[in-house]
Amino acid sequence: MNVFLDILSEAAFDTLRLLPFLYLTYLLMEYLEDKAQPKTIEFVKRTGRFGPLAGSLVGIIPQCGFSAAASSLYAGGVITVGTLLASFLSTSDEMLPIFISEAVPVGTIVKVLLTKVMIAMISGFALDFVNRQLSKKRKDKRERHIHDLCEQDHCHCEEGNIFLSALVHTIQIALFIFLISIVIGILVETVGLETIAGFLNNRPITGVLLAGLVGLIPNCAASVMLTEFYLKGVLGPGQMMAGLLVSAGVGLLVLFRTHRIVKKNIQIMAVLYLTGVFWGFLINMLGITF
Repeated sequence: MNVFLDILSEAAFDTLRLLPFLYLTYLLMEYLEDKAQPKTIEFVKRTGRFGPLAGSLVGIIPQCGFSAAASSLYAGGVITVGTLLASFLSTSDEMLPIFISEAVPVGTIVKVLLTKVMIAMISGFALDFVNRQLSKKRKDKRERHIHDLCEQDHCHCEEGNIFLSALVHTIQIALFIFLISIVIGILVETVGLETIAGFLNNRPITGVLLAGLVGLIPNCAASVMLTEFYLKGVLGPGQMMAGLLVSAGVGLLVLFRTHRIVKKNIQIMAVLYLTGVFWGFLINMLGITF
């Protein structure tokens, strides 16, 4: 009982100390989203065959709604599937706020973000090239309105009040961090952190595959879990990257809501997963660290 109370108190302390940093980070993100998102969406719409480049760059911007907007743009036939994939792969969801609040070195953050952008851009262009070679034509080219559907899942953005919206984000992510910290604490006490990390890192194939599956969870829980596990030393760089590449926030959820061709949606989800896993394996093979 005393051990569990120690785990709870440590998880609470670790979470509380992050609150000011999380709130300031989300306040900045809300401001950027409020001011910049309409322009970024219009920018991506106008890029044509260079869409994967635009999608990879815009996806990395810390804003909650672009993966959802990209799904709506694709469903309306406005952007290519390669652009959609690029935006999904580069989206970091809650990784960046957690990195900042945990005082991760700036160099490390930049390396992770640039790696995600490069992977997203290469993968997006490759998918578009294959798609053109196979001459697959989109059947639904009707342009639809772009709805900010992120609020239906984990954002709950309060329109016109960025301070309240940032507070909602902060409380919600803090709760996730608290719960995941408890899980990590229990695992450390019962199994041992070194044992867990050794199990995953000594089985790079299994670890990457599992991390990719976690990334498919269609809300911020996935990126919170993956980031926290990486910072605690449970996941290696390849495993962390595989999961975060697959973790597109609510993008997949919105895709299935707005795009009616279910078979195509499943194919996109499979390509997203396989792409993340491939790059995770490659990072492990090359011994890349961040």
